[in-house]
Amino acid sequence: EGSGVICFAWLPSHVLSWYYDIASDNTFAERIVFSDEATFHGSGKVNKHNVRIWGLQNPHEHIEHVQDSPKVNVFCAISHSSVYGPFFFDGDTVNGQQYLAMLQNWLFPRLHEENFIWQQDGAPPHWSRHVRQYLNETLPNRWIGRQGPGDLALHSWPPQSPDLTPYDFFLWGFVKDKVYVPPLPQNLEELKNRSHTDIRSVTMDMLIRVWQ
Repeated sequence: EGSGVICFAWLPSHVLSWYYDIASDNTFAERIVFSDEATFHGSGKVNKHNVRIWGLQNPHEHIEHVQDSPKVNVFCAISHSSVYGPFFFDGDTVNGQQYLAMLQNWLFPRLHEENFIWQQDGAPPHWSRHVRQYLNETLPNRWIGRQGPGDLALHSWPPQSPDLTPYDFFLWGFVKDKVYVPPLPQNLEELKNRSHTDIRSVTMDMLIRVWQ
């Protein structure tokens, strides 16, 4: 204290690696395209593993969840200038094959970011050998995620990380607060329509403030 020197020795190695990249390249943060999935239920419940969703509503407010309410798995990608999505997965769960098909046929052909860095967390579909092989071939040293021996990831996304990405402190909470304005969605189609409308309502000004 008082020396003017900041010590980072206590930080995990993956955080130090990110810090040095950001410090040495002022375009690093703007190159990252973050991605995430969440399960939205018509009852008002949102499933998002290993993260906290920050919303505008009272977190202690009681919401009664209806068993067997309609639900949908929603995927989005977000950069400093664009939101890509939503993409709705068919079925109750998402597997590696579905996730890879979405990347190949839907998302990556739409990305207009130059020299972007892809981020994904360690969810099981992302850990699929076929997904990692595709990223190694398509984005060598330009993807961040859970990696195995021989993978060509730029950085590893550690297990049980706090996942403080734009989804966790902004997007999912923003969408949840709008989708679940009463009356709640009555069926799957209405749930999808609300989710699509509210995700597409994110503006450039919002993204600029998120990245600041």
